[in-house]
Amino acid sequence: MIFLIGYLVSYVYIFVVPILLALLFAVLLDPFNRMLKRKLKFPPALAAGVSLIFGLGIVVGLISAASTQIAFQFKDLAGRAQQGADKLIAWIRTEPFGIDSSYIDTHLEDLVDAITGLVKGNSSTLATGVLQVSTSIGTILTGAILSLFVLFFFLKEGRTIWLWFVRILPEGAREPLHESAIRGWLTLGGYVRAQITVAAIDALGIGLGAYFLGVPLAIPLGVLVFVGSFIPIIGAMITGSIAVLVALVDQGPQTAVIMIVVILAVQQIEGNLLQPWLMSSAVSLHPLAVLLSVACGSFLFGISGALFAVPIAAFINTSMLYLHGYDRFPHLMNDPDRPGGPPGMLKQQILETYDESFAMHRSVARKPQEQESTETLLDAIKAETDVIPAPGKADTLRTDTKTLDKKPESE
Repeated sequence: MIFLIGYLVSYVYIFVVPILLALLFAVLLDPFNRMLKRKLKFPPALAAGVSLIFGLGIVVGLISAASTQIAFQFKDLAGRAQQGADKLIAWIRTEPFGIDSSYIDTHLEDLVDAITGLVKGNSSTLATGVLQVSTSIGTILTGAILSLFVLFFFLKEGRTIWLWFVRILPEGAREPLHESAIRGWLTLGGYVRAQITVAAIDALGIGLGAYFLGVPLAIPLGVLVFVGSFIPIIGAMITGSIAVLVALVDQGPQTAVIMIVVILAVQQIEGNLLQPWLMSSAVSLHPLAVLLSVACGSFLFGISGALFAVPIAAFINTSMLYLHGYDRFPHLMNDPDRPGGPPGMLKQQILETYDESFAMHRSVARKPQEQESTETLLDAIKAETDVIPAPGKADTLRTDTKTLDKKPESE
Protein backbone atom coordinates (compact mmCIF):
# COMPACT_ATOMS: atom_id res chain seq x y z
CA MET A 1 0.00 0.00 0.00
CA ILE A 2 2.76 2.45 0.94
CA PHE A 3 4.64 1.61 -2.27
CA LEU A 4 1.44 2.15 -4.29
CA ILE A 5 0.86 5.55 -2.66
CA GLY A 6 4.47 6.50 -3.38
CA TYR A 7 4.07 5.41 -7.00
CA LEU A 8 0.95 7.57 -7.40
CA VAL A 9 2.61 10.54 -5.71
CA SER A 10 5.50 10.30 -8.17
CA TYR A 11 3.18 11.59 -10.90
CA VAL A 12 2.64 14.87 -9.01
CA TYR A 13 6.18 14.97 -7.65
CA ILE A 14 6.83 18.52 -8.80
CA PHE A 15 3.91 19.79 -6.68
CA VAL A 16 4.27 17.53 -3.65
CA VAL A 17 7.90 18.40 -2.83
CA PRO A 18 7.36 22.21 -2.58
CA ILE A 19 4.28 21.62 -0.41
CA LEU A 20 6.18 19.30 1.94
CA LEU A 21 9.09 21.73 2.09
CA ALA A 22 6.69 24.56 2.95
CA LEU A 23 5.11 22.35 5.61
CA LEU A 24 8.46 21.72 7.31
CA PHE A 25 9.26 25.44 7.33
CA ALA A 26 5.73 26.18 8.61
CA VAL A 27 6.31 23.80 11.53
CA LEU A 28 9.59 25.53 12.28
CA LEU A 29 8.21 29.09 12.03
CA ASP A 30 4.85 28.39 13.68
CA PRO A 31 5.92 29.33 17.26
CA PHE A 32 7.40 32.63 16.03
CA ASN A 33 4.31 33.32 13.92
CA ARG A 34 1.91 32.64 16.83
CA MET A 35 4.01 34.84 19.12
CA LEU A 36 3.66 37.74 16.68
CA LYS A 37 -0.12 37.32 16.52
CA ARG A 38 -0.84 36.75 20.21
CA LYS A 39 1.70 38.88 22.06
CA LEU A 40 2.43 41.63 19.54
CA LYS A 41 -1.12 41.63 18.11
CA PHE A 42 0.04 41.45 14.49
CA PRO A 43 -2.66 40.83 11.87
CA PRO A 44 -2.43 37.34 10.35
CA ALA A 45 -1.12 38.59 7.00
CA LEU A 46 1.54 40.79 8.59
CA ALA A 47 2.64 38.03 11.01
CA ALA A 48 2.91 35.55 8.14
CA GLY A 49 4.91 38.01 6.05
CA VAL A 50 7.33 38.83 8.88
CA SER A 51 7.78 35.13 9.70
CA LEU A 52 8.42 34.33 6.04
CA ILE A 53 11.01 37.10 5.71
CA PHE A 54 12.67 35.97 8.94
CA GLY A 55 13.01 32.36 7.77
CA LEU A 56 14.05 33.39 4.28
CA GLY A 57 16.69 35.71 5.76
CA ILE A 58 18.28 32.83 7.67
CA VAL A 59 18.44 30.64 4.55
CA VAL A 60 19.79 33.46 2.38
CA GLY A 61 22.36 34.33 5.04
CA LEU A 62 23.71 30.78 5.13
CA ILE A 63 23.88 30.59 1.33
CA SER A 64 25.53 34.02 1.12
CA ALA A 65 28.20 33.11 3.69
CA ALA A 66 28.97 29.85 1.89
CA SER A 67 29.00 31.35 -1.62
CA THR A 68 31.29 34.21 -0.52
CA GLN A 69 33.86 31.79 0.83
CA ILE A 70 33.65 29.67 -2.30
CA ALA A 71 34.14 32.70 -4.55
CA PHE A 72 37.22 33.82 -2.60
CA GLN A 73 38.89 30.43 -2.23
CA PHE A 74 37.77 28.36 -5.23
CA LYS A 75 40.39 29.74 -7.61
CA ASP A 76 43.18 29.03 -5.13
CA LEU A 77 41.79 25.54 -4.49
CA ALA A 78 41.61 24.79 -8.22
CA GLY A 79 45.25 25.86 -8.61
CA ARG A 80 46.28 23.60 -5.75
CA ALA A 81 44.35 20.73 -7.28
CA GLN A 82 46.25 21.21 -10.54
CA GLN A 83 49.55 21.28 -8.63
CA GLY A 84 48.57 18.11 -6.81
CA ALA A 85 47.76 16.34 -10.07
CA ASP A 86 51.13 17.42 -11.54
CA LYS A 87 52.92 16.14 -8.44
CA LEU A 88 51.08 12.83 -8.70
CA ILE A 89 52.11 12.37 -12.33
CA ALA A 90 55.72 13.32 -11.51
CA TRP A 91 55.72 10.86 -8.61
CA ILE A 92 54.47 8.04 -10.85
CA ARG A 93 57.14 8.85 -13.41
CA THR A 94 60.08 8.84 -11.02
CA GLU A 95 59.67 7.23 -7.64
CA PRO A 96 57.92 3.85 -7.56
CA PHE A 97 57.63 2.70 -11.14
CA GLY A 98 60.15 4.65 -13.20
CA ILE A 99 57.79 4.71 -16.19
CA ASP A 100 59.08 6.41 -19.31
CA SER A 101 57.74 9.97 -19.64
CA SER A 102 57.04 9.56 -23.35
CA TYR A 103 54.82 6.55 -22.60
CA ILE A 104 52.72 8.56 -20.14
CA ASP A 105 52.55 11.57 -22.47
CA THR A 106 51.42 9.38 -25.35
CA HIS A 107 48.60 7.86 -23.30
CA LEU A 108 47.55 11.25 -22.01
CA GLU A 109 47.37 12.58 -25.57
CA ASP A 110 45.36 9.53 -26.62
CA LEU A 111 42.99 10.12 -23.72
CA VAL A 112 42.53 13.78 -24.70
CA ASP A 113 41.90 12.79 -28.33
CA ALA A 114 39.37 10.16 -27.26
CA ILE A 115 37.50 12.66 -25.09
CA THR A 116 37.51 15.24 -27.90
CA GLY A 117 36.16 12.69 -30.38
CA LEU A 118 33.50 11.59 -27.91
CA VAL A 119 32.34 15.16 -27.44
CA LYS A 120 32.22 15.82 -31.19
CA GLY A 121 30.42 12.56 -31.92
CA ASN A 122 27.76 13.14 -29.27
CA SER A 123 27.19 16.86 -29.72
CA SER A 124 23.43 16.40 -30.16
CA THR A 125 23.23 14.31 -26.99
CA LEU A 126 25.20 16.95 -25.07
CA ALA A 127 22.92 19.68 -26.40
CA THR A 128 19.91 17.69 -25.21
CA GLY A 129 21.59 17.31 -21.83
CA VAL A 130 22.18 21.06 -21.59
CA LEU A 131 18.51 21.64 -22.44
CA GLN A 132 17.48 19.19 -19.73
CA VAL A 133 19.70 20.98 -17.23
CA SER A 134 18.07 24.29 -18.17
CA THR A 135 14.65 22.70 -17.75
CA SER A 136 15.66 21.32 -14.35
CA ILE A 137 16.83 24.76 -13.23
CA GLY A 138 13.50 26.22 -14.33
CA THR A 139 11.67 23.47 -12.45
CA ILE A 140 13.67 24.19 -9.29
CA LEU A 141 12.91 27.90 -9.50
CA THR A 142 9.21 27.20 -10.08
CA GLY A 143 9.15 24.85 -7.11
CA ALA A 144 10.90 27.42 -4.91
CA ILE A 145 8.37 30.14 -5.80
CA LEU A 146 5.48 27.74 -5.25
CA SER A 147 6.92 26.72 -1.89
CA LEU A 148 7.15 30.36 -0.75
CA PHE A 149 3.53 31.05 -1.69
CA VAL A 150 2.32 27.88 0.04
CA LEU A 151 4.39 28.70 3.13
CA PHE A 152 2.85 32.18 3.34
CA PHE A 153 -0.69 30.81 3.28
CA PHE A 154 0.18 28.03 5.74
CA LEU A 155 1.38 30.69 8.17
CA LYS A 156 -1.47 33.10 7.48
CA GLU A 157 -4.47 30.75 7.61
CA GLY A 158 -3.16 27.24 8.08
CA ARG A 159 -5.84 26.38 10.65
CA THR A 160 -8.61 27.43 8.25
CA ILE A 161 -7.11 25.26 5.52
CA TRP A 162 -6.97 22.31 7.91
CA LEU A 163 -10.55 22.85 9.11
CA TRP A 164 -11.74 22.90 5.50
CA PHE A 165 -10.25 19.44 5.12
CA VAL A 166 -11.71 18.21 8.42
CA ARG A 167 -15.25 19.43 7.69
CA ILE A 168 -15.59 17.31 4.54
CA LEU A 169 -15.14 14.16 6.65
CA PRO A 170 -17.98 12.30 8.37
CA GLU A 171 -18.88 13.96 11.66
CA GLY A 172 -17.87 10.97 13.76
CA ALA A 173 -14.37 10.96 12.30
CA ARG A 174 -13.65 14.67 12.70
CA GLU A 175 -12.72 14.83 16.37
CA PRO A 176 -10.36 11.79 16.43
CA LEU A 177 -8.63 12.85 13.24
CA HIS A 178 -8.26 16.43 14.45
CA GLU A 179 -6.79 15.38 17.78
CA SER A 180 -4.42 12.85 16.20
CA ALA A 181 -3.23 15.44 13.67
CA ILE A 182 -2.43 17.89 16.49
CA ARG A 183 -0.22 15.22 18.09
CA GLY A 184 1.43 14.52 14.74
CA TRP A 185 2.02 18.25 14.22
CA LEU A 186 3.79 18.55 17.57
CA THR A 187 5.88 15.48 16.76
CA LEU A 188 6.82 17.02 13.43
CA GLY A 189 7.87 20.25 15.14
CA GLY A 190 9.91 18.36 17.71
CA TYR A 191 11.63 16.36 14.99
CA VAL A 192 12.52 19.47 12.96
CA ARG A 193 13.95 21.29 15.99
CA ALA A 194 15.89 18.24 17.17
CA GLN A 195 17.25 17.62 13.67
CA ILE A 196 18.34 21.26 13.37
CA THR A 197 20.24 20.89 16.65
CA VAL A 198 21.93 17.69 15.50
CA ALA A 199 22.75 19.20 12.08
CA ALA A 200 24.22 22.33 13.70
CA ILE A 201 26.46 20.24 15.98
CA ASP A 202 27.59 18.08 13.04
CA ALA A 203 28.35 21.16 10.95
CA LEU A 204 30.15 22.86 13.83
CA GLY A 205 32.28 19.81 14.62
CA ILE A 206 33.31 19.05 11.04
CA GLY A 207 33.69 22.74 10.14
CA LEU A 208 35.94 23.43 13.14
CA GLY A 209 37.96 20.31 12.36
CA ALA A 210 38.53 21.53 8.80
CA TYR A 211 39.40 25.03 10.04
CA PHE A 212 42.03 23.89 12.57
CA LEU A 213 43.55 21.52 10.02
CA GLY A 214 43.95 24.42 7.60
CA VAL A 215 41.52 22.96 5.05
CA PRO A 216 40.09 25.70 2.79
CA LEU A 217 36.36 26.33 2.37
CA ALA A 218 35.66 25.47 6.01
CA ILE A 219 32.46 27.58 6.16
CA PRO A 220 30.95 26.20 2.91
CA LEU A 221 31.80 22.68 4.03
CA GLY A 222 30.06 23.34 7.36
CA VAL A 223 26.95 24.66 5.59
CA LEU A 224 26.97 21.62 3.30
CA VAL A 225 27.21 19.26 6.27
CA PHE A 226 24.38 21.17 7.99
CA VAL A 227 22.07 20.66 4.99
CA GLY A 228 23.14 17.04 4.50
CA SER A 229 22.51 16.18 8.15
CA PHE A 230 18.77 16.49 7.59
CA ILE A 231 19.06 13.08 5.93
CA PRO A 232 19.47 10.87 9.01
CA ILE A 233 22.32 8.39 9.47
CA ILE A 234 24.01 8.85 6.08
CA GLY A 235 23.64 12.57 5.28
CA ALA A 236 26.49 13.97 7.37
CA MET A 237 28.80 11.12 6.34
CA ILE A 238 28.27 11.73 2.62
CA THR A 239 28.67 15.50 2.82
CA GLY A 240 31.61 15.12 5.21
CA SER A 241 33.43 13.02 2.62
CA ILE A 242 33.64 16.15 0.46
CA ALA A 243 35.69 17.74 3.24
CA VAL A 244 38.03 14.73 3.06
CA LEU A 245 38.49 15.23 -0.70
CA VAL A 246 39.22 18.93 -0.24
CA ALA A 247 41.75 18.09 2.48
CA LEU A 248 43.37 15.49 0.22
CA VAL A 249 43.71 17.95 -2.65
CA ASP A 250 44.91 20.86 -0.54
CA GLN A 251 46.95 19.30 2.27
CA GLY A 252 47.76 15.76 1.24
CA PRO A 253 46.97 12.21 2.48
CA GLN A 254 47.96 12.81 6.11
CA THR A 255 45.51 15.68 6.63
CA ALA A 256 42.83 13.73 4.76
CA VAL A 257 43.22 10.80 7.18
CA ILE A 258 42.94 13.16 10.18
CA MET A 259 39.82 14.67 8.60
CA ILE A 260 38.32 11.17 8.34
CA VAL A 261 39.01 10.64 12.06
CA VAL A 262 37.28 13.93 12.87
CA ILE A 263 34.20 12.97 10.84
CA LEU A 264 34.02 9.52 12.44
CA ALA A 265 34.32 11.07 15.92
CA VAL A 266 31.49 13.52 15.18
CA GLN A 267 29.35 10.70 13.82
CA GLN A 268 29.95 8.60 16.95
CA ILE A 269 28.92 11.49 19.19
CA GLU A 270 25.82 12.05 17.08
CA GLY A 271 24.79 8.41 16.87
CA ASN A 272 25.47 7.38 20.47
CA LEU A 273 24.70 10.59 22.37
CA LEU A 274 22.77 13.25 20.43
CA GLN A 275 20.33 11.10 18.48
CA PRO A 276 19.12 9.00 21.47
CA TRP A 277 18.96 12.05 23.74
CA LEU A 278 17.23 14.51 21.42
CA MET A 279 15.22 12.22 19.16
CA SER A 280 13.81 9.96 21.90
CA SER A 281 11.66 12.82 23.19
CA ALA A 282 10.70 14.03 19.71
CA VAL A 283 10.23 10.86 17.65
CA SER A 284 9.51 7.40 19.03
CA LEU A 285 10.92 5.49 16.06
CA HIS A 286 13.29 2.56 16.16
CA PRO A 287 16.62 3.17 14.36
CA LEU A 288 15.74 0.36 11.97
CA ALA A 289 12.49 2.14 11.09
CA VAL A 290 14.48 5.32 10.44
CA LEU A 291 16.94 3.48 8.19
CA LEU A 292 14.20 1.71 6.24
CA SER A 293 12.27 4.97 5.84
CA VAL A 294 15.33 6.69 4.40
CA ALA A 295 16.04 3.74 2.09
CA CYS A 296 12.43 3.56 0.85
CA GLY A 297 12.18 7.32 0.38
CA SER A 298 15.46 7.57 -1.51
CA PHE A 299 14.50 4.61 -3.72
CA LEU A 300 11.18 6.18 -4.69
CA PHE A 301 12.03 9.89 -4.86
CA GLY A 302 15.80 10.28 -4.57
CA ILE A 303 17.28 12.92 -2.27
CA SER A 304 13.96 14.60 -1.51
CA GLY A 305 12.45 11.25 -0.57
CA ALA A 306 15.30 10.59 1.87
CA LEU A 307 14.79 14.08 3.33
CA PHE A 308 11.04 13.78 3.96
CA ALA A 309 10.77 10.06 4.78
CA VAL A 310 11.51 10.23 8.51
CA PRO A 311 9.29 13.24 9.38
CA ILE A 312 6.38 11.67 7.48
CA ALA A 313 6.94 8.36 9.28
CA ALA A 314 7.10 10.18 12.64
CA PHE A 315 3.84 12.04 11.93
CA ILE A 316 2.03 8.85 10.92
CA ASN A 317 3.41 6.93 13.90
CA THR A 318 2.23 9.47 16.50
CA SER A 319 -1.17 9.95 14.84
CA MET A 320 -1.86 6.23 14.62
CA LEU A 321 -0.77 5.67 18.21
CA TYR A 322 -3.32 8.25 19.35
CA LEU A 323 -6.08 6.63 17.30
CA HIS A 324 -5.23 3.32 18.99
CA GLY A 325 -5.47 4.78 22.48
CA TYR A 326 -1.92 5.93 23.28
CA ASP A 327 -1.51 9.69 23.75
CA ARG A 328 2.10 10.95 23.80
CA PHE A 329 0.88 14.43 24.73
CA PRO A 330 -1.81 14.05 27.42
CA HIS A 331 -1.38 17.67 28.56
CA LEU A 332 -3.01 18.82 25.31
CA MET A 333 -6.42 17.81 26.63
CA ASN A 334 -6.38 20.89 28.90
CA ASP A 335 -4.16 23.28 26.95
CA PRO A 336 -6.12 26.23 25.48
CA ASP A 337 -3.04 27.55 23.63
CA ARG A 338 -2.25 24.36 21.76
CA PRO A 339 -2.02 24.22 17.94
CA GLY A 340 -5.36 23.49 16.34
CA GLY A 341 -7.44 25.48 18.83
CA PRO A 342 -8.69 24.90 22.39
CA PRO A 343 -10.04 21.45 23.32
CA GLY A 344 -13.73 20.89 22.64
CA MET A 345 -14.03 23.79 20.19
CA LEU A 346 -13.78 21.87 16.92
CA LYS A 347 -17.48 22.11 16.03
CA GLN A 348 -17.49 25.85 16.69
CA GLN A 349 -14.32 26.33 14.62
CA ILE A 350 -15.80 24.36 11.71
CA LEU A 351 -19.02 26.39 11.88
CA GLU A 352 -16.99 29.61 11.70
CA THR A 353 -15.40 28.47 8.42
CA TYR A 354 -18.79 28.56 6.65
CA ASP A 355 -20.19 31.76 5.21
CA GLU A 356 -22.75 33.88 7.07
CA SER A 357 -25.77 32.65 5.10
CA PHE A 358 -25.03 29.05 6.04
CA ALA A 359 -24.54 29.96 9.71
CA MET A 360 -27.87 31.87 9.78
CA HIS A 361 -29.60 28.92 8.13
CA ARG A 362 -28.27 26.63 10.86
CA SER A 363 -29.41 28.98 13.61
CA VAL A 364 -32.91 29.42 12.09
CA ALA A 365 -33.24 25.67 11.66
CA ARG A 366 -32.59 25.20 15.37
CA LYS A 367 -35.16 27.76 16.68
CA PRO A 368 -38.30 25.57 16.36
CA GLN A 369 -36.53 22.81 18.27
CA GLU A 370 -35.63 25.22 21.06
CA GLN A 371 -39.33 26.18 21.43
CA GLU A 372 -40.48 22.61 21.98
CA SER A 373 -41.40 21.48 25.45
CA THR A 374 -39.09 19.29 27.50
CA GLU A 375 -41.51 16.36 27.30
CA THR A 376 -41.53 16.45 23.48
CA LEU A 377 -37.75 16.54 23.34
CA LEU A 378 -37.51 13.55 25.67
CA ASP A 379 -39.94 11.54 23.51
CA ALA A 380 -38.03 12.48 20.35
CA ILE A 381 -34.69 11.39 21.80
CA LYS A 382 -36.16 8.05 22.95
CA ALA A 383 -37.74 7.46 19.55
CA GLU A 384 -34.53 8.23 17.62
CA THR A 385 -32.13 6.28 19.79
CA ASP A 386 -34.58 3.46 20.62
CA VAL A 387 -32.89 3.16 23.99
CA ILE A 388 -34.91 3.04 27.24
CA PRO A 389 -33.25 5.13 29.96
CA ALA A 390 -32.36 3.62 33.28
CA PRO A 391 -35.28 3.63 35.80
CA GLY A 392 -33.69 6.20 38.08
CA LYS A 393 -32.83 8.60 35.25
CA ALA A 394 -36.22 8.14 33.58
CA ASP A 395 -38.10 8.89 36.80
CA THR A 396 -35.97 11.95 37.36
CA LEU A 397 -36.59 13.17 33.83
CA ARG A 398 -40.35 12.60 34.15
CA THR A 399 -40.46 14.40 37.49
CA ASP A 400 -38.50 17.33 36.03
CA THR A 401 -40.77 17.60 33.00
CA LYS A 402 -43.91 17.44 35.10
CA THR A 403 -42.50 20.09 37.38
CA LEU A 404 -41.70 22.30 34.42
CA ASP A 405 -45.10 21.84 32.78
CA LYS A 406 -47.08 22.12 36.01
CA LYS A 407 -48.70 25.51 36.52
CA PRO A 408 -48.74 27.28 39.87
CA GLU A 409 -51.87 26.67 41.95
CA SER A 410 -52.46 30.40 42.20
CA GLU A 411 -53.27 30.50 38.53
